[in-house]
Amino acid sequence: MKFPSESRRFSAIHRADTAHSSFCNNSPLVSRAGKCSDALPNKEILLRQTLLAVAVSMGLIATTLSAPARANDVLGQGNKITHVLLVSVDGLHALDVANYVAAHSDSALAALSTHGITYSNARTPANSDSFPGLLALVTGGSPISHGLFYDVSYDRTIFDPTNTTCTGQAGNLMVFDESVDLYDSLNVSQNVIDPTKLPRHINEQGKCVPLFPHSAMRSNTIFEVVKSAGGHTAWADKHPAYDLVNGPSGNGVEDLYTPEITNVNGLDNTVSVVCAVNNDSLKVQAVVNEIHGLKHDGAPGPGVPAVFGLNFQAVSVGQKLARDNADGSCAADTTFTGQPGGYKDAAGTPTAVLAYALQKTDQALGSLIQAFKAQGIYESTLFIVTAKHGQSPINPVKTNKPGHFADLVAALPDANTNPAAMAIANAAACGTGACGFVQDDDIALIWLQDQSQTGDVAAYLNANAGALFIDEVLAGAEIRLKFRDPLTDSRTPDLLVQPTYGTIYTGSSKKNAEHGGFSFGDTNVGLMVSNPSLNAREVKTPVATSQVAASILKALGIDPRELQAVRSEGTEVLPFLFSDGAW
Repeated sequence: MKFPSESRRFSAIHRADTAHSSFCNNSPLVSRAGKCSDALPNKEILLRQTLLAVAVSMGLIATTLSAPARANDVLGQGNKITHVLLVSVDGLHALDVANYVAAHSDSALAALSTHGITYSNARTPANSDSFPGLLALVTGGSPISHGLFYDVSYDRTIFDPTNTTCTGQAGNLMVFDESVDLYDSLNVSQNVIDPTKLPRHINEQGKCVPLFPHSAMRSNTIFEVVKSAGGHTAWADKHPAYDLVNGPSGNGVEDLYTPEITNVNGLDNTVSVVCAVNNDSLKVQAVVNEIHGLKHDGAPGPGVPAVFGLNFQAVSVGQKLARDNADGSCAADTTFTGQPGGYKDAAGTPTAVLAYALQKTDQALGSLIQAFKAQGIYESTLFIVTAKHGQSPINPVKTNKPGHFADLVAALPDANTNPAAMAIANAAACGTGACGFVQDDDIALIWLQDQSQTGDVAAYLNANAGALFIDEVLAGAEIRLKFRDPLTDSRTPDLLVQPTYGTIYTGSSKKNAEHGGFSFGDTNVGLMVSNPSLNAREVKTPVATSQVAASILKALGIDPRELQAVRSEGTEVLPFLFSDGAW
Protein backbone atom coordinates (compact mmCIF):
# COMPACT_ATOMS: atom_id res chain seq x y z
CA MET A 1 0.00 0.00 0.00
CA LYS A 2 1.26 3.46 -0.90
CA PHE A 3 0.61 6.38 1.32
CA PRO A 4 -0.05 9.67 -0.43
CA SER A 5 2.90 12.03 -0.48
CA GLU A 6 2.78 15.19 1.60
CA SER A 7 2.01 17.21 -1.52
CA ARG A 8 -0.92 14.91 -2.41
CA ARG A 9 -2.35 15.03 1.10
CA PHE A 10 -2.03 18.80 1.19
CA SER A 11 -3.71 19.00 -2.21
CA ALA A 12 -6.56 16.79 -1.05
CA ILE A 13 -7.11 18.97 1.99
CA HIS A 14 -7.01 22.06 -0.20
CA ARG A 15 -9.62 20.53 -2.51
CA ALA A 16 -11.76 19.64 0.47
CA ASP A 17 -11.61 23.25 1.59
CA THR A 18 -12.46 24.33 -1.94
CA ALA A 19 -15.40 21.95 -2.05
CA HIS A 20 -16.58 23.32 1.29
CA SER A 21 -16.33 26.87 -0.04
CA SER A 22 -18.22 25.88 -3.20
CA PHE A 23 -20.92 24.25 -1.09
CA CYS A 24 -21.26 27.41 0.96
CA ASN A 25 -21.30 29.75 -1.98
CA ASN A 26 -24.05 27.78 -3.69
CA SER A 27 -26.08 27.01 -0.62
CA PRO A 28 -29.17 28.99 0.30
CA LEU A 29 -27.84 28.92 3.85
CA VAL A 30 -25.28 31.65 3.26
CA SER A 31 -25.31 34.65 5.53
CA ARG A 32 -25.42 38.24 4.26
CA ALA A 33 -21.73 38.50 5.12
CA GLY A 34 -21.02 35.87 2.49
CA LYS A 35 -19.94 33.19 4.91
CA CYS A 36 -21.48 29.87 5.74
CA SER A 37 -24.10 30.22 8.41
CA ASP A 38 -23.38 28.75 11.80
CA ALA A 39 -27.04 27.84 11.87
CA LEU A 40 -26.58 24.86 9.55
CA PRO A 41 -28.63 21.91 10.64
CA ASN A 42 -26.48 19.46 12.54
CA LYS A 43 -27.46 16.60 10.22
CA GLU A 44 -26.37 18.59 7.14
CA ILE A 45 -23.05 19.49 8.72
CA LEU A 46 -22.45 15.87 9.65
CA LEU A 47 -23.40 14.64 6.16
CA ARG A 48 -21.11 17.17 4.46
CA GLN A 49 -18.14 16.34 6.70
CA THR A 50 -18.67 12.62 6.19
CA LEU A 51 -18.80 12.96 2.39
CA LEU A 52 -15.64 15.08 2.33
CA ALA A 53 -13.79 12.66 4.60
CA VAL A 54 -14.79 9.67 2.48
CA ALA A 55 -13.77 11.46 -0.71
CA VAL A 56 -10.36 12.35 0.70
CA SER A 57 -9.72 8.89 2.14
CA MET A 58 -10.62 7.23 -1.17
CA GLY A 59 -8.44 9.60 -3.16
CA LEU A 60 -11.42 10.76 -5.23
CA ILE A 61 -10.69 14.42 -4.66
CA ALA A 62 -6.93 14.12 -4.94
CA THR A 63 -7.15 12.31 -8.27
CA THR A 64 -9.07 15.19 -9.78
CA LEU A 65 -6.21 17.63 -9.14
CA SER A 66 -4.40 19.14 -12.08
CA ALA A 67 -0.78 17.99 -12.21
CA PRO A 68 1.88 20.71 -12.15
CA ALA A 69 2.52 22.09 -15.62
CA ARG A 70 5.50 20.39 -17.16
CA ALA A 71 7.20 19.98 -20.48
CA ASN A 72 5.37 16.83 -21.52
CA ASP A 73 2.08 18.68 -20.95
CA VAL A 74 3.45 21.51 -23.10
CA LEU A 75 4.32 18.97 -25.76
CA GLY A 76 0.82 17.54 -25.74
CA GLN A 77 -1.91 18.05 -28.28
CA GLY A 78 -2.73 21.58 -27.22
CA ASN A 79 0.63 23.32 -27.02
CA LYS A 80 3.55 21.73 -28.85
CA ILE A 81 7.15 22.96 -28.63
CA THR A 82 8.29 23.80 -32.15
CA HIS A 83 11.31 25.98 -31.37
CA VAL A 84 14.17 25.84 -28.87
CA LEU A 85 16.41 28.83 -28.21
CA LEU A 86 19.69 27.90 -26.52
CA VAL A 87 21.52 30.83 -24.90
CA SER A 88 25.03 30.44 -23.51
CA VAL A 89 26.19 33.30 -21.28
CA ASP A 90 29.89 32.63 -20.84
CA GLY A 91 30.91 32.83 -17.18
CA LEU A 92 27.38 32.85 -15.79
CA HIS A 93 27.45 31.10 -12.43
CA ALA A 94 24.41 29.69 -10.69
CA LEU A 95 25.20 32.29 -8.02
CA ASP A 96 25.00 35.08 -10.61
CA VAL A 97 21.53 33.93 -11.64
CA ALA A 98 20.29 33.74 -8.05
CA ASN A 99 21.73 37.13 -7.12
CA TYR A 100 20.47 38.88 -10.24
CA VAL A 101 16.93 37.53 -10.04
CA ALA A 102 16.73 38.43 -6.34
CA ALA A 103 17.92 41.99 -6.97
CA HIS A 104 16.02 42.61 -10.23
CA SER A 105 12.46 41.33 -9.96
CA ASP A 106 11.55 43.12 -13.19
CA SER A 107 14.39 41.55 -15.21
CA ALA A 108 14.16 39.14 -18.11
CA LEU A 109 15.87 36.44 -16.05
CA ALA A 110 13.29 36.90 -13.31
CA ALA A 111 10.47 36.70 -15.85
CA LEU A 112 11.89 33.49 -17.29
CA SER A 113 12.25 32.01 -13.82
CA THR A 114 8.59 32.64 -12.97
CA HIS A 115 7.60 30.04 -15.51
CA GLY A 116 10.67 27.89 -15.67
CA ILE A 117 12.86 25.37 -13.92
CA THR A 118 16.06 26.74 -12.40
CA TYR A 119 18.74 24.10 -11.89
CA SER A 120 20.91 25.62 -9.18
CA ASN A 121 23.37 22.73 -9.01
CA ALA A 122 24.26 22.37 -12.69
CA ARG A 123 27.84 21.50 -13.56
CA THR A 124 29.75 21.44 -16.82
CA PRO A 125 31.54 18.21 -17.69
CA ALA A 126 35.19 18.71 -16.83
CA ASN A 127 37.20 20.23 -18.23
CA SER A 128 35.48 23.58 -18.54
CA ASP A 129 37.04 25.32 -21.52
CA SER A 130 34.72 26.94 -24.08
CA PHE A 131 34.97 24.09 -26.57
CA PRO A 132 34.03 21.20 -24.26
CA GLY A 133 31.59 23.55 -22.50
CA LEU A 134 29.63 24.31 -25.66
CA LEU A 135 29.93 20.78 -26.98
CA ALA A 136 28.35 19.44 -23.80
CA LEU A 137 25.28 21.55 -24.66
CA VAL A 138 25.07 20.48 -28.29
CA THR A 139 26.36 16.89 -28.29
CA GLY A 140 25.21 15.63 -24.91
CA GLY A 141 28.70 14.46 -24.04
CA SER A 142 32.24 15.22 -22.90
CA PRO A 143 35.70 14.89 -24.47
CA ILE A 144 35.24 11.14 -24.05
CA SER A 145 32.85 11.31 -27.00
CA HIS A 146 33.53 14.46 -29.00
CA GLY A 147 37.29 14.43 -28.49
CA LEU A 148 37.97 18.14 -27.94
CA PHE A 149 39.67 19.37 -24.75
CA TYR A 150 40.55 22.97 -25.61
CA ASP A 151 40.44 25.42 -28.49
CA VAL A 152 44.22 25.02 -28.72
CA SER A 153 45.24 21.47 -27.89
CA TYR A 154 47.27 18.61 -29.34
CA ASP A 155 46.68 15.57 -31.54
CA ARG A 156 49.25 12.85 -32.16
CA THR A 157 47.82 12.05 -35.62
CA ILE A 158 47.84 15.46 -37.32
CA PHE A 159 50.45 17.62 -39.05
CA ASP A 160 51.56 21.23 -39.23
CA PRO A 161 49.61 23.53 -41.60
CA THR A 162 52.71 23.85 -43.79
CA ASN A 163 53.12 20.08 -44.13
CA THR A 164 50.88 19.78 -47.19
CA THR A 165 51.90 16.18 -47.87
CA CYS A 166 51.40 14.89 -44.31
CA THR A 167 54.82 13.27 -44.34
CA GLY A 168 57.14 12.56 -41.45
CA GLN A 169 56.17 11.79 -37.87
CA ALA A 170 52.62 12.77 -36.98
CA GLY A 171 51.78 14.96 -34.02
CA ASN A 172 51.05 18.68 -33.85
CA LEU A 173 49.15 21.46 -32.15
CA MET A 174 45.45 21.53 -33.03
CA VAL A 175 44.73 25.27 -33.18
CA PHE A 176 41.10 26.38 -33.44
CA ASP A 177 41.06 29.94 -32.12
CA GLU A 178 40.97 33.44 -33.63
CA SER A 179 44.38 32.92 -35.26
CA VAL A 180 42.89 30.68 -37.97
CA ASP A 181 40.63 33.45 -39.33
CA LEU A 182 41.07 35.05 -42.71
CA TYR A 183 42.11 38.69 -42.11
CA ASP A 184 42.23 41.70 -44.41
CA SER A 185 45.12 44.17 -44.65
CA LEU A 186 43.76 46.11 -41.66
CA ASN A 187 43.77 43.03 -39.40
CA VAL A 188 40.01 42.75 -39.45
CA SER A 189 38.66 39.22 -39.50
CA GLN A 190 36.46 38.33 -42.45
CA ASN A 191 34.60 35.96 -40.12
CA VAL A 192 35.62 32.90 -42.10
CA ILE A 193 38.39 30.34 -41.63
CA ASP A 194 41.59 30.51 -43.62
CA PRO A 195 42.21 26.85 -44.58
CA THR A 196 45.96 27.46 -44.98
CA LYS A 197 46.20 28.09 -41.23
CA LEU A 198 44.57 24.81 -40.21
CA PRO A 199 46.47 21.70 -39.17
CA ARG A 200 46.42 18.95 -41.75
CA HIS A 201 45.38 15.33 -41.53
CA ILE A 202 44.96 12.30 -43.72
CA ASN A 203 41.25 11.92 -44.42
CA GLU A 204 39.27 8.75 -45.06
CA GLN A 205 40.13 8.94 -48.74
CA GLY A 206 43.84 8.98 -47.90
CA LYS A 207 44.35 12.61 -48.89
CA CYS A 208 46.29 15.21 -46.90
CA VAL A 209 43.76 17.98 -46.28
CA PRO A 210 43.12 20.82 -43.80
CA LEU A 211 41.45 19.69 -40.59
CA PHE A 212 38.42 21.94 -40.13
CA PRO A 213 36.94 22.16 -36.62
CA HIS A 214 33.82 20.24 -37.67
CA SER A 215 35.99 17.46 -39.07
CA ALA A 216 37.73 17.16 -35.70
CA MET A 217 34.39 16.29 -34.11
CA ARG A 218 33.95 12.65 -33.17
CA SER A 219 30.25 12.83 -32.33
CA ASN A 220 27.25 14.49 -33.94
CA THR A 221 25.36 17.56 -32.73
CA ILE A 222 21.76 18.56 -32.09
CA PHE A 223 21.92 20.69 -35.22
CA GLU A 224 22.66 17.69 -37.43
CA VAL A 225 19.91 15.63 -35.80
CA VAL A 226 17.29 18.38 -36.04
CA LYS A 227 18.21 19.22 -39.62
CA SER A 228 17.97 15.58 -40.67
CA ALA A 229 14.48 15.54 -39.12
CA GLY A 230 13.46 18.46 -41.33
CA GLY A 231 13.99 21.37 -38.94
CA HIS A 232 15.89 24.58 -39.66
CA THR A 233 19.02 25.34 -37.62
CA ALA A 234 21.11 28.40 -36.72
CA TRP A 235 23.85 29.41 -34.29
CA ALA A 236 25.88 32.55 -33.47
CA ASP A 237 29.22 32.52 -31.63
CA LYS A 238 32.50 34.37 -31.03
CA HIS A 239 34.96 32.82 -33.53
CA PRO A 240 34.66 31.29 -37.02
CA ALA A 241 36.27 28.20 -35.45
CA TYR A 242 32.87 27.50 -33.92
CA ASP A 243 32.27 25.79 -37.23
CA LEU A 244 32.66 22.78 -34.95
CA VAL A 245 28.92 22.96 -34.08
CA ASN A 246 28.22 21.81 -37.64
CA GLY A 247 29.30 18.38 -36.47
CA PRO A 248 31.18 15.75 -38.49
CA SER A 249 28.90 16.22 -41.49
CA GLY A 250 30.05 19.82 -41.77
CA ASN A 251 26.55 21.14 -42.51
CA GLY A 252 24.47 20.80 -39.37
CA VAL A 253 23.94 24.57 -39.02
CA GLU A 254 22.16 26.23 -41.92
CA ASP A 255 22.81 29.78 -40.68
CA LEU A 256 26.11 30.05 -38.80
CA TYR A 257 27.14 33.57 -37.79
CA THR A 258 30.50 34.15 -36.08
CA PRO A 259 31.50 37.82 -35.72
CA GLU A 260 35.08 37.61 -34.44
CA ILE A 261 35.46 39.05 -30.95
CA THR A 262 39.27 39.04 -30.88
CA ASN A 263 41.06 40.23 -34.01
CA VAL A 264 44.72 39.20 -34.04
CA ASN A 265 46.81 42.40 -34.14
CA GLY A 266 43.55 44.31 -34.44
CA LEU A 267 40.63 45.30 -32.23
CA ASP A 268 40.24 42.95 -29.30
CA ASN A 269 36.71 43.44 -27.98
CA THR A 270 37.59 41.57 -24.79
CA VAL A 271 39.65 44.49 -23.45
CA SER A 272 36.44 46.36 -22.59
CA VAL A 273 33.02 45.41 -21.32
CA VAL A 274 31.48 48.03 -23.63
CA CYS A 275 33.16 46.62 -26.74
CA ALA A 276 32.17 43.11 -25.64
CA VAL A 277 28.53 44.21 -25.29
CA ASN A 278 28.68 45.76 -28.75
CA ASN A 279 29.99 42.50 -30.19
CA ASP A 280 27.24 40.58 -28.42
CA SER A 281 24.65 42.93 -29.89
CA LEU A 282 25.60 41.75 -33.40
CA LYS A 283 24.61 38.22 -32.45
CA VAL A 284 21.45 39.38 -30.70
CA GLN A 285 20.28 41.18 -33.84
CA ALA A 286 21.09 38.07 -35.87
CA VAL A 287 18.85 35.95 -33.66
CA VAL A 288 16.06 38.55 -33.73
CA ASN A 289 16.19 38.35 -37.53
CA GLU A 290 15.98 34.56 -37.33
CA ILE A 291 13.00 34.77 -34.98
CA HIS A 292 11.31 36.72 -37.77
CA GLY A 293 12.05 33.88 -40.20
CA LEU A 294 14.97 35.68 -41.86
CA LYS A 295 18.65 34.80 -42.10
CA HIS A 296 21.01 36.34 -39.56
CA ASP A 297 21.79 39.27 -41.87
CA GLY A 298 18.13 40.10 -42.55
CA ALA A 299 18.03 38.41 -45.95
CA PRO A 300 14.99 36.24 -46.76
CA GLY A 301 15.18 33.01 -44.83
CA PRO A 302 13.56 29.60 -44.65
CA GLY A 303 11.52 30.37 -41.53
CA VAL A 304 12.08 30.32 -37.78
CA PRO A 305 14.69 27.69 -36.87
CA ALA A 306 13.61 24.69 -34.84
CA VAL A 307 16.80 24.97 -32.80
CA PHE A 308 19.01 28.03 -32.68
CA GLY A 309 20.80 30.32 -30.28
CA LEU A 310 23.83 32.38 -29.43
CA ASN A 311 26.74 32.95 -27.12
CA PHE A 312 27.18 36.05 -24.94
CA GLN A 313 30.70 37.20 -24.02
CA ALA A 314 30.17 40.39 -22.01
CA VAL A 315 29.67 38.69 -18.63
CA SER A 316 32.82 36.62 -19.06
CA VAL A 317 34.76 39.74 -20.04
CA GLY A 318 33.32 41.66 -17.09
CA GLN A 319 34.44 38.89 -14.74
CA LYS A 320 37.96 38.56 -16.12
CA LEU A 321 39.07 42.18 -16.57
CA ALA A 322 41.52 43.40 -14.00
CA ARG A 323 41.01 46.91 -15.43
CA ASP A 324 38.48 47.81 -18.08
CA ASN A 325 39.89 49.20 -21.34
CA ALA A 326 43.34 49.40 -19.80
CA ASP A 327 45.02 50.06 -23.15
CA GLY A 328 42.33 52.47 -24.37
CA SER A 329 41.78 50.48 -27.56
CA CYS A 330 37.99 50.44 -27.15
CA ALA A 331 36.91 53.89 -28.25
CA ALA A 332 33.18 53.10 -28.23
CA ASP A 333 32.63 54.25 -24.65
CA THR A 334 35.08 55.11 -21.90
CA THR A 335 32.58 55.05 -19.02
CA PHE A 336 34.32 52.17 -17.25
CA THR A 337 37.89 52.77 -18.41
CA GLY A 338 40.30 51.91 -15.63
CA GLN A 339 37.68 50.42 -13.34
CA PRO A 340 38.14 46.88 -11.98
CA GLY A 341 36.06 43.99 -13.22
CA GLY A 342 35.03 40.83 -11.42
CA TYR A 343 33.42 40.63 -8.00
CA LYS A 344 33.71 42.71 -4.86
CA ASP A 345 33.48 39.77 -2.49
CA ALA A 346 32.99 36.04 -2.10
CA ALA A 347 29.19 36.52 -2.10
CA GLY A 348 29.31 37.38 -5.80
CA THR A 349 28.60 41.11 -5.55
CA PRO A 350 29.50 42.42 -9.01
CA THR A 351 31.71 45.42 -9.64
CA ALA A 352 30.26 48.22 -11.79
CA VAL A 353 31.97 46.67 -14.83
CA LEU A 354 30.41 43.26 -14.30
CA ALA A 355 27.06 44.74 -13.25
CA TYR A 356 26.93 46.55 -16.61
CA ALA A 357 27.61 43.29 -18.46
CA LEU A 358 24.87 41.48 -16.54
CA GLN A 359 22.42 44.31 -17.14
CA LYS A 360 23.06 44.51 -20.87
CA THR A 361 22.88 40.75 -21.25
CA ASP A 362 19.57 40.67 -19.40
CA GLN A 363 18.21 43.47 -21.59
CA ALA A 364 19.23 41.47 -24.65
CA LEU A 365 17.37 38.44 -23.31
CA GLY A 366 14.34 40.71 -22.88
CA SER A 367 14.55 41.79 -26.52
CA LEU A 368 14.59 38.15 -27.61
CA ILE A 369 11.53 37.41 -25.47
CA GLN A 370 9.70 40.35 -27.05
CA ALA A 371 10.63 39.18 -30.53
CA PHE A 372 9.14 35.76 -29.84
CA LYS A 373 5.99 37.34 -28.47
CA ALA A 374 5.69 39.67 -31.47
CA GLN A 375 5.82 36.64 -33.75
CA GLY A 376 3.23 34.82 -31.68
CA ILE A 377 5.55 31.88 -31.00
CA TYR A 378 6.64 32.51 -27.41
CA GLU A 379 4.30 29.82 -26.06
CA SER A 380 5.68 27.24 -28.49
CA THR A 381 9.34 28.04 -27.70
CA LEU A 382 11.51 26.43 -25.05
CA PHE A 383 13.92 29.08 -23.77
CA ILE A 384 17.18 27.76 -22.26
CA VAL A 385 19.72 30.02 -20.54
CA THR A 386 22.98 28.49 -19.36
CA ALA A 387 26.75 28.78 -19.85
CA LYS A 388 29.63 26.98 -21.50
CA HIS A 389 31.65 27.52 -18.34
CA GLY A 390 31.91 29.55 -15.18
CA GLN A 391 34.92 31.54 -14.03
CA SER A 392 37.15 31.33 -11.01
CA PRO A 393 37.80 32.57 -8.53
CA ILE A 394 34.68 34.48 -7.53
CA ASN A 395 36.33 35.69 -4.33
CA PRO A 396 38.85 38.34 -5.47
CA VAL A 397 41.22 37.72 -2.55
CA LYS A 398 41.80 34.20 -3.87
CA THR A 399 43.29 35.32 -7.19
CA ASN A 400 46.88 34.12 -7.57
CA LYS A 401 48.82 34.65 -10.82
CA PRO A 402 52.28 33.14 -10.31
CA GLY A 403 53.18 32.76 -14.00
CA HIS A 404 52.81 30.10 -16.67
CA PHE A 405 53.06 26.53 -15.47
CA ALA A 406 56.10 25.61 -17.55
CA ASP A 407 57.90 28.73 -16.32
CA LEU A 408 57.24 27.73 -12.71
CA VAL A 409 58.69 24.29 -13.44
CA ALA A 410 61.70 25.89 -15.13
CA ALA A 411 62.34 27.93 -11.98
CA LEU A 412 62.74 24.85 -9.78
CA PRO A 413 66.31 24.26 -8.51
CA ASP A 414 66.88 21.06 -10.50
CA ALA A 415 64.94 22.07 -13.61
CA ASN A 416 68.01 21.93 -15.84
CA THR A 417 69.02 18.43 -14.79
CA ASN A 418 65.87 16.53 -13.85
CA PRO A 419 64.51 14.51 -16.82
CA ALA A 420 60.89 15.15 -15.75
CA ALA A 421 61.38 18.92 -15.67
CA MET A 422 63.18 18.78 -19.00
CA ALA A 423 60.28 16.82 -20.50
CA ILE A 424 57.85 19.61 -19.56
CA ALA A 425 60.22 22.27 -20.88
CA ASN A 426 60.49 20.38 -24.16
CA ALA A 427 56.70 20.15 -24.52
CA ALA A 428 56.22 23.82 -23.62
CA ALA A 429 58.79 24.94 -26.19
CA CYS A 430 57.22 22.90 -28.98
CA GLY A 431 55.71 25.20 -31.60
CA THR A 432 55.21 22.62 -34.30
CA GLY A 433 55.73 18.91 -34.83
CA ALA A 434 55.60 15.80 -32.69
CA CYS A 435 57.18 17.23 -29.56
CA GLY A 436 54.18 17.67 -27.24
CA PHE A 437 52.39 20.68 -25.82
CA VAL A 438 51.53 22.45 -22.56
CA GLN A 439 48.24 24.36 -22.35
CA ASP A 440 47.45 26.35 -19.22
CA ASP A 441 44.86 28.66 -17.67
CA ASP A 442 43.47 27.71 -14.28
CA ILE A 443 44.49 24.22 -15.28
CA ALA A 444 47.48 22.74 -17.07
CA LEU A 445 47.11 20.10 -19.77
CA ILE A 446 50.34 18.34 -20.74
CA TRP A 447 51.04 16.20 -23.78
CA LEU A 448 54.54 14.69 -23.53
CA GLN A 449 56.79 13.90 -26.45
CA ASP A 450 57.83 10.65 -24.75
CA GLN A 451 54.76 9.16 -23.06
CA SER A 452 56.88 6.62 -21.21
CA GLN A 453 57.94 9.48 -18.94
CA THR A 454 54.40 10.13 -17.68
CA GLY A 455 54.81 8.38 -14.34
CA ASP A 456 58.10 10.09 -13.56
CA VAL A 457 56.71 13.51 -14.54
CA ALA A 458 53.64 13.01 -12.34
CA ALA A 459 55.83 12.03 -9.37
CA TYR A 460 58.06 15.06 -9.92
CA LEU A 461 55.13 17.45 -10.06
CA ASN A 462 53.59 15.99 -6.92
CA ALA A 463 56.91 16.29 -5.11
CA ASN A 464 56.98 19.99 -6.00
CA ALA A 465 53.27 20.64 -5.53
CA GLY A 466 53.79 23.55 -3.14
CA ALA A 467 56.10 25.53 -5.40
CA LEU A 468 53.86 24.83 -8.38
CA PHE A 469 50.58 25.63 -6.57
CA ILE A 470 49.25 22.18 -7.41
CA ASP A 471 46.15 20.74 -5.80
CA GLU A 472 46.05 17.53 -7.82
CA VAL A 473 47.87 15.82 -10.68
CA LEU A 474 45.88 13.42 -12.83
CA ALA A 475 47.94 10.86 -14.72
CA GLY A 476 47.92 7.16 -15.49
CA ALA A 477 44.94 5.41 -13.93
CA GLU A 478 43.38 8.69 -12.78
CA ILE A 479 43.30 9.94 -16.37
CA ARG A 480 41.96 6.62 -17.67
CA LEU A 481 39.15 6.62 -15.11
CA LYS A 482 37.92 9.99 -16.35
CA PHE A 483 38.90 10.12 -20.02
CA ARG A 484 40.21 7.86 -22.75
CA ASP A 485 43.63 6.26 -22.41
CA PRO A 486 46.34 8.68 -23.66
CA LEU A 487 48.32 5.70 -24.93
CA THR A 488 45.58 4.77 -27.37
CA ASP A 489 43.72 8.05 -27.87
CA SER A 490 45.59 10.68 -29.86
CA ARG A 491 44.08 13.69 -28.09
CA THR A 492 43.84 12.88 -24.40
CA PRO A 493 46.53 14.69 -22.37
CA ASP A 494 49.08 12.59 -20.55
CA LEU A 495 48.70 14.74 -17.44
CA LEU A 496 46.17 17.25 -16.13
CA VAL A 497 47.19 19.59 -13.34
CA GLN A 498 44.49 21.19 -11.20
CA PRO A 499 46.00 24.07 -9.24
CA THR A 500 44.91 25.30 -5.84
CA TYR A 501 41.68 27.30 -6.08
CA GLY A 502 42.19 30.81 -7.38
CA THR A 503 45.49 30.08 -9.10
CA ILE A 504 45.73 31.10 -12.74
CA TYR A 505 48.84 29.97 -14.55
CA THR A 506 49.63 33.32 -16.15
CA GLY A 507 51.74 36.34 -15.62
CA SER A 508 49.25 38.60 -17.33
CA SER A 509 48.12 41.71 -15.48
CA LYS A 510 44.99 41.98 -17.65
CA LYS A 511 42.78 39.33 -16.04
CA ASN A 512 41.77 38.34 -12.55
CA ALA A 513 39.79 35.18 -13.34
CA GLU A 514 39.86 32.31 -15.83
CA HIS A 515 38.24 28.99 -16.69
CA GLY A 516 39.14 25.59 -18.06
CA GLY A 517 39.62 23.57 -14.89
CA PHE A 518 37.55 21.37 -12.62
CA SER A 519 36.89 23.85 -9.80
CA PHE A 520 33.46 24.74 -8.49
CA GLY A 521 33.78 28.29 -9.82
CA ASP A 522 34.61 26.96 -13.28
CA THR A 523 31.89 24.34 -13.44
CA ASN A 524 28.86 25.47 -11.39
CA VAL A 525 26.94 27.38 -14.04
CA GLY A 526 23.49 28.86 -14.31
CA LEU A 527 20.85 26.75 -16.01
CA MET A 528 17.25 27.79 -16.53
CA VAL A 529 14.68 26.12 -18.80
CA SER A 530 11.59 28.24 -19.40
CA ASN A 531 8.25 28.13 -21.19
CA PRO A 532 4.97 29.93 -20.33
CA SER A 533 3.33 26.61 -19.54
CA LEU A 534 5.88 25.61 -16.91
CA ASN A 535 5.52 26.35 -13.21
CA ALA A 536 8.38 28.01 -11.34
CA ARG A 537 10.62 25.48 -9.69
CA GLU A 538 14.15 25.36 -8.28
CA VAL A 539 15.92 22.03 -8.57
CA LYS A 540 18.95 21.41 -6.37
CA THR A 541 19.54 17.92 -7.73
CA PRO A 542 23.00 17.74 -9.34
CA VAL A 543 22.73 17.85 -13.12
CA ALA A 544 25.20 18.14 -16.00
CA THR A 545 24.94 20.66 -18.81
CA SER A 546 25.31 17.75 -21.25
CA GLN A 547 21.72 16.86 -20.30
CA VAL A 548 20.59 20.01 -22.13
CA ALA A 549 21.24 18.43 -25.53
CA ALA A 550 19.17 15.36 -24.75
CA SER A 551 16.37 17.54 -23.38
CA ILE A 552 16.31 19.78 -26.46
CA LEU A 553 15.73 16.82 -28.74
CA LYS A 554 13.06 15.30 -26.52
CA ALA A 555 11.26 18.66 -26.32
CA LEU A 556 11.13 18.69 -30.12
CA GLY A 557 9.80 15.15 -30.21
CA ILE A 558 13.08 13.58 -31.36
CA ASP A 559 14.70 10.60 -29.69
CA PRO A 560 17.73 11.90 -27.70
CA ARG A 561 19.54 8.69 -28.60
CA GLU A 562 20.00 10.10 -32.08
CA LEU A 563 23.00 11.80 -30.46
CA GLN A 564 26.01 9.51 -30.45
CA ALA A 565 27.36 10.99 -27.20
CA VAL A 566 24.02 10.43 -25.46
CA ARG A 567 24.21 6.76 -26.37
CA SER A 568 27.87 6.29 -25.52
CA GLU A 569 27.81 8.21 -22.22
CA GLY A 570 24.28 7.33 -21.10
CA THR A 571 23.20 10.97 -20.86
CA GLU A 572 19.72 11.48 -19.42
CA VAL A 573 17.23 14.31 -19.97
CA LEU A 574 17.02 16.98 -17.29
CA PRO A 575 14.96 15.91 -14.26
CA PHE A 576 11.44 17.27 -13.66
CA LEU A 577 11.22 18.72 -17.16
CA PHE A 578 9.28 15.80 -18.62
CA SER A 579 7.80 14.52 -15.36
CA ASP A 580 6.83 16.38 -12.20
CA GLY A 581 8.60 14.01 -9.85
CA ALA A 582 5.57 13.71 -7.55
CA TRP A 583 5.90 9.95 -7.31
